[in-house]
Amino acid sequence: MRVGEELAPLEVVVTRTLIVAGAIASRDYQDVHHDAELAQQKGSPDIFMNILTTNGLVGRYVTDHFGPSAVLRKVAIRLGAPNYPGDTMVLSGTVTALGDDGTVEVTVVGANGLGRHVTGKVTVSLPEGSA
Repeated sequence: MRVGEELAPLEVVVTRTLIVAGAIASRDYQDVHHDAELAQQKGSPDIFMNILTTNGLVGRYVTDHFGPSAVLRKVAIRLGAPNYPGDTMVLSGTVTALGDDGTVEVTVVGANGLGRHVTGKVTVSLPEGSA
């Protein structure tokens, strides 16, 4: 592994079920994440993914790359364009730092048809000898 190494992209099909299930799993019962009519009344064309679901998908993306022994240490993300049903978000990542303590920092971007949905940095710890 080296700084500049790119992670393989991951396509996430954004379905209505994914959005609603993610909101329920994270106990986010705001209507904009499950009720299209109320979301439209509030100015959104449809329901949209919540930040906790996005955070989980970013963490999954990084740990899937580094394997089951990788431990998330920090996930810092910022949302941009919403994830609406029917779109696809493509996650991509680049290793940006290698720590002496076995940590790896990855810059992550998740883009959809509207632009960048999420940007951020993830730090993971790897077992000794795997970096």
